[in-house]
Amino acid sequence: MQNDEEHGSKLKALKTLIIGKPRNPFDSDIFHKVSLIALFAWVGLGSDAMSSASYGPEEAYLALGSHVYLAIFVALSIVLTIFVISTSYSQIIELFPTGGGGYLVASKLLSPSLGMISGCALLIDYVLTIAISIASGVDAMMSFLPMSLHIFKLGFAFFVIVGIILLNLRGVKESVIFLLPIFALFIIAHVILILYGLATHITIVPTVVSATTTDVKSVLSGAGLSGLLFLILHSYSMGAGTYTGIEAVSNAVPVMRDPKVKTAKRTMRLMAISLAFMAAGLMITYILYNVAPVQGKTLNAVLFQNITSSWGPLGHYFVVATLISEAGLLFVAAQTGFLDGPRVLANMALDRWVPTRFATLSDRLVTQNGVLIMGISALVMVFLTQGSVKLLIVLYSIAVFITFILSQAGMVRHWWKVKKEIKEWKRKFIINGIGLILTVLILLSVITVKFNEGAWVTLLIITAFVGVVVLIRRHYDSASVLIKELNAKFIISPHCMNIIKNDTPDKADMQEKTAVLLVNGYNGLGIQALSSIFKLFDCTYKNYVFIQIGVIDAGVFKGVEEIQKLQAEVSEGVDKYVKLITSYGYHADSFTSVGTDVVEEITKLAPAILEKYPNAVFFGGQIVFPDDSMITRWLHNYTVFASQRRLYKDGIPFVVLPIKV
Repeated sequence: MQNDEEHGSKLKALKTLIIGKPRNPFDSDIFHKVSLIALFAWVGLGSDAMSSASYGPEEAYLALGSHVYLAIFVALSIVLTIFVISTSYSQIIELFPTGGGGYLVASKLLSPSLGMISGCALLIDYVLTIAISIASGVDAMMSFLPMSLHIFKLGFAFFVIVGIILLNLRGVKESVIFLLPIFALFIIAHVILILYGLATHITIVPTVVSATTTDVKSVLSGAGLSGLLFLILHSYSMGAGTYTGIEAVSNAVPVMRDPKVKTAKRTMRLMAISLAFMAAGLMITYILYNVAPVQGKTLNAVLFQNITSSWGPLGHYFVVATLISEAGLLFVAAQTGFLDGPRVLANMALDRWVPTRFATLSDRLVTQNGVLIMGISALVMVFLTQGSVKLLIVLYSIAVFITFILSQAGMVRHWWKVKKEIKEWKRKFIINGIGLILTVLILLSVITVKFNEGAWVTLLIITAFVGVVVLIRRHYDSASVLIKELNAKFIISPHCMNIIKNDTPDKADMQEKTAVLLVNGYNGLGIQALSSIFKLFDCTYKNYVFIQIGVIDAGVFKGVEEIQKLQAEVSEGVDKYVKLITSYGYHADSFTSVGTDVVEEITKLAPAILEKYPNAVFFGGQIVFPDDSMITRWLHNYTVFASQRRLYKDGIPFVVLPIKV
């Protein structure tokens, strides 16, 4: 037993060393400490969008073939799209101040089922965000190393993902602050290169305009207006990866610094302006420097080398630093998946679309299960694709636009429904309407062009995921019906109630045998567990103690007021049990606590209970479903068994009461 305790304390010390000490949810500053100001949010969330400048503009430019001067029209279209989508999502932020990601928007403005589809697509997008960001970053890093070291590519990618997982298990703020210098280097280096490139080639703008006119006439004479529009549309759709990441801000409003809406909108503006400058700036400088693809190098690498060719040795080192910053930012971009993916999972868990355990928080007050599943899923995707950026880009470009479309459709429907209540509904309706048209256009274009190159895989994965989620929801709905039936049952009164009836039950002997019952609210499970004690032990126990732990999950951890409300609900629940048992003439007492881990809180309360009631036996009711299986046990919280194992180690008797439904 002593060895087990020493082993457990060592593991706990190691966990504290890696992840950090537990945070106190009652700390008045805790929400301030884990929240993000606009600058940090721009780093943690904007990195996904900004890093797309490493491949989005390149894909769009290459899709034009020899008609590179048409890139000007594509660049303008990209800028317009960025501001339309970001503006429409700013409206979502206003309408959903507690977090309005694609899942919540579609669920509330369209239907829960469409919201579920949006959530599934968004989760896959966040997994792919992590996978493609890490894979692209590793490719950039490997380009500076000898070919003999490329065999370690996957190993390095796995190492980076595991490292970011650990950062996120420590908490949001630590991971963002750590990544801030990388983000700053990327922004500064790229802004310098783009501005320098534009400034030194400003004199050839008339030549570029002339060449663009010639290019347009050439396409019109050969393929007509429809051919010109198709070529521009094709290029525009191939740059679809440029817009991914914009949605992240609206989903992460809960982690913003107060006032949350104002901070989120400021973050959105920072992201839109910086992304538009980066994407359009790169495409225009591609044209000014007449950049052509070079095997083994990205277009950005070729462009930067051309820009700094006259800088001497300084130019070489500057390019290396810039490309390293691109790789670093791609690693930062993976942070978006870790910030928002677990949040979407938590929201879906609260609605019973996915296992409820994804809504629980760790002692560091982060959705630990969500962080782990996102990281592990990304590891699997990198392994299955062998880190192929080309394949991951195809998979990546589809999922997020499904969410975009459903979000925009929901907003369009909302503004139409409230047109009589809001004066500016037309302007808002038009903004979201344009956003809807653009996102539908992009999605259809990408699916059509890339269907045989892997687009079908994403559609298949989303469909399969939706199927699994529907089955999970059906199980929870069936279980809910059974639990409602359980709640309707009455308590079985003790046979000796009339014999032991006592007008002053509070003057009980604390040395008498005591039943300590774990409850979770005043409900059928608690009542039937109490009935089972009466049925099995009759009048053995003279004292009854009730323990209830309020669980701080993702739904509660929104502010001090929510936690205080939870405390009040917990106290109200156990008070009802105390009044019930007191009415039977028994002595009743209660102990409550609030925390992120039920078992941990019970373990803390147990010594105090045993000190007051030395002859206490702990009880806990466990629902037994008709089709009990491994899947059922995974979908439901079997806290009673975990509590039993923990108390057994301390030599405390614990009886599990099976409650059939």
